Amino acid sequence: MARVPADVMSRLREGREDMSESVYKVIELVGTSTESWEKAAAAAVTKASESLRDLRVAEVSELDMHIEDGHVTAYRAKVKVSFKYEGTD
Repeated sequence: MARVPADVMSRLREGREDMSESVYKVIELVGTSTESWEKAAAAAVTKASESLRDLRVAEVSELDMHIEDGHVTAYRAKVKVSFKYEGTD
């Protein structure tokens, strides 16, 4: 079952949004950074904002690291990003 973003649920409870008029699509991205998980997650959102309009919620679903020779070389953040759906596919 699809998960409705928390901000949308809050507006629905307060009567500020009609569910029949709002549809959100959720995609999953993996951002990377050599510095931190926070920067990895931000990289995913920043890249998504270049081609998607009306981003609503980003949820970090998984964190991991890439290791080479016993040293962390990259932080990775799997991020679910939701945006208002206006397409036909």
